[in-house]
Amino acid sequence: MDAVVKSLLERPLPQSSSSPLERPTREEAEAAVRVLLRWTGDDPDREGLRDTPKRVVKAYEEFFSGYAEDATNVLSRVFEEVHGYDDIVLVRDIPFSSHCEHHMVPFFGCAHIAYYPSEDGVVGLSKLARLVDVFAKRLQTQEALTAQIIGAIDRHLHPRGCAVMLEAEHMCMSMRGVRKHGAETITTQFTGVFRDDPSEQVRFFTLLRGGK
Repeated sequence: MDAVVKSLLERPLPQSSSSPLERPTREEAEAAVRVLLRWTGDDPDREGLRDTPKRVVKAYEEFFSGYAEDATNVLSRVFEEVHGYDDIVLVRDIPFSSHCEHHMVPFFGCAHIAYYPSEDGVVGLSKLARLVDVFAKRLQTQEALTAQIIGAIDRHLHPRGCAVMLEAEHMCMSMRGVRKHGAETITTQFTGVFRDDPSEQVRFFTLLRGGK
């Protein structure tokens, strides 16, 4: 028993989430890919795999580019001159792809975002699509991705209400495990008038499905 307690005490403490993580070098990342290739039972030195570590690391830079992006920069510019428009703004069918943080395999689908502008104004429509990518291009869960998108909109645009809905298929569910291809996961979150007034949620879903 004493040996067990001693081993637990000697373990390094987990790093604080506020401390910057030491990022491995590109060479270290490529070496890690080579290890995984060997673990699968293949030969990383054969012709078809010789440059795979470099390709994988380059692909990861694109897959996880959201870590280098900031939602503040995306939503920093608003337009106040909207000629008195104060009704709902809805951008639907925003395609996205992300990676499950549990298995590091893709999930992909569409995001739908609606909000009621406040006196602060509106944001460019393309910025909402960019905002989705800021958070999607990270290791994620769909639930967290939904909450992060709506949280950023609330913080930076101060809308009277916001609604976010994500529809996605998860490869960790269709390619492995239960292997249920085509199963779709839907997550929603509401703030402001969308949260407090059920009729606004009905309007959101009606507009969302109206053209389909």
